[in-house]
Amino acid sequence: MLVRHHIAITRQAIGADVSPRALEVIVRANLRQDGLRCQFGHARFHFDNNQFDQSYAYIEEQRALVRASLQRGDAQSAWRAFGRMIHTAQDFYAHSDYIPRWLSRFNYSPRSEAERDGGTPPPPPEVDPVSPDIFHDPGLRSGKLYYPLEALAFIPFLKKLILPLLPSDSHAHMNFDDRDDKGLFDHVFHASVKRTRLEFEKTAALLSPNVLAQFIDR
Repeated sequence: MLVRHHIAITRQAIGADVSPRALEVIVRANLRQDGLRCQFGHARFHFDNNQFDQSYAYIEEQRALVRASLQRGDAQSAWRAFGRMIHTAQDFYAHSDYIPRWLSRFNYSPRSEAERDGGTPPPPPEVDPVSPDIFHDPGLRSGKLYYPLEALAFIPFLKKLILPLLPSDSHAHMNFDDRDDKGLFDHVFHASVKRTRLEFEKTAALLSPNVLAQFIDR
């Protein structure tokens, strides 16, 4: 997912709940997950390569770090762990076929605007980000990274040349990192906002009032 979308999603989900200082650290940690150091060999940070179990485990590892950091009075480390955690949660919707599966319930065909047919789905703000039957569907998939060609697909002027060379299950073909002619990104965006909010609430529920005050920095 593009940097500007991670920023907007995070601000919309929790901007009213945490201090500006906390939000800045959380957002910065979120964005660092897309740095080169966190790309190669770290598919679990992004729900890539069908690493669902590993990515869920990573989310819980970071949640545990949030709590442990706060218990020793280190709010900065807690905010960074939370930023890393929600980056992964947000990428779930951009890198998997969760949203196409959810929309298929309404006979909606995620093709180009000119070819689209089928039913009319609920508007993006009504998307369900945690449908149990989709979460537990063994057919749920996320994009695979076929390096080195995959890396070239991230370069805008090369993307159209590289896409035909990559399998249909590649990240380049499957991702919803930005708006495109499939018309799914608004649902991805709103699902990510809702999931970020859910992760915030789940984390906050683990904290005592005094520790929660450290976390939200208010």
